[in-house]
Amino acid sequence: MEKQNRRSFLKTSALIGAVATGISTKTANAKPKNILSEDRMGVLVDTTVCIGCRNCEWACKVAHNIPTEDRIKYEDRSVFKHMRRPQPNAYTVVNEYPNPKNAVLPTDVKVQCMHCDHPACVSACIVGAISKEENGSVIWDTKKCIGCRYCMVACPFQIPSFDYDKPLNPEIRKCDFCFERTKQGLLPACVKNCPVEALTYGPRNDLIKEARERIKRDPDRYLNHIYGETEAGGTSWLYLANQDFSKLAFPSPGDKPMPGTSESIQHGIFAYFVPPAFLYALLGGIMWITKKRNESK
Repeated sequence: MEKQNRRSFLKTSALIGAVATGISTKTANAKPKNILSEDRMGVLVDTTVCIGCRNCEWACKVAHNIPTEDRIKYEDRSVFKHMRRPQPNAYTVVNEYPNPKNAVLPTDVKVQCMHCDHPACVSACIVGAISKEENGSVIWDTKKCIGCRYCMVACPFQIPSFDYDKPLNPEIRKCDFCFERTKQGLLPACVKNCPVEALTYGPRNDLIKEARERIKRDPDRYLNHIYGETEAGGTSWLYLANQDFSKLAFPSPGDKPMPGTSESIQHGIFAYFVPPAFLYALLGGIMWITKKRNESK
């Protein structure tokens, strides 16, 4: 038993050393896709049309095989008493806010991953588990994820969530823009199931043109601002509203792509410490080994 433990220790140490020096494991050296295509797709969310039916929430769970309540329970509007955020078992949620132009009809806002053009989560992931695909989706590879949660810290929209119910098999969860559906030519589940067409799916450039047309046609209805056109360097999800987006709990990340910001912070922190690549690789190796051992039990 003592020899076996020593052998395991030496194998682990060797593997960690290999990862740390860059010689190493396929997982640690994996490079994600980070494609910014002119033909990437997006969704235009018109919050002045949304009625808060939460069909999008139900459809998202069904499409991703997440246990869900009976559909009729989604008519319960008591959930709007508190602001909600996406969770491991809910990749999208709808929140409700006062409407300054109509005291009777509130403003309902769908929240999910914004699928940034320059994703901070892709830049922050030390094992290449997250990637920006050509169609605009930002997706992740569960097999590569080691649960370091750097993506959660890096995201300017606070979207990725951690599945704390599975401590032995840590996983990050978020909207994947229905990547498997759209590859087959299908609409994202939330878009397909919106009964009032508050969600429009199409090429991002066309959606921006459509949004500008709506603002031009009805300036009294819309704030002259397409949220997501430039925020954080641009996002695949775009929003129209009749009031300032800060009143709808949207962050103000500025127009600069977030990866540059996060990398500048990292470089500043580690300028007089252990080189980031070495430290991240070492940490990644330890967490990857721990995860593999837990999976084999």
